[in-house]
Amino acid sequence: MRYTLLAGRQLFSMIFIIASAGHFSPQTIESAARHGVPMPGFLVPASGVIALVGGLSVLFGFQARLGAWLLVLFLIPITLVMHNFWAAPDVTTFQIERAMFMKNLTMLGGALLISYFGAGPLSLDAFINPEKEPIEWFPSRRARREAS
Repeated sequence: MRYTLLAGRQLFSMIFIIASAGHFSPQTIESAARHGVPMPGFLVPASGVIALVGGLSVLFGFQARLGAWLLVLFLIPITLVMHNFWAAPDVTTFQIERAMFMKNLTMLGGALLISYFGAGPLSLDAFINPEKEPIEWFPSRRARREAS
């Protein structure tokens, strides 16, 4: 199970790390301006930094709960402003934006799970503070028997 958590955390973080570079391009800033983002020249690159820092935090499991909250902070406005499918002018745009909206909701759910459970046993957080008792994702049979 430890390696599953590690792989999931790594796979989850990659989209934020890779996509963050695009937040510094003029095309992305122009797209955000067309969607009505205020101060896109500042907010789009700032969101790229938030996505990069949050993604790296989750990837390495260093302050992963804080990093996950950064990703939540990143995802909520991006999802509502940039993927507002309900305002799409045509069917094709509607379908694309709705798919992107749903993808972001899924990532938001993953970020909220990490913000609650943390990075797991194979992380810098666990290495730095090994005596801190981790939250058990799947309690053992013995622990379930003792609890009942």
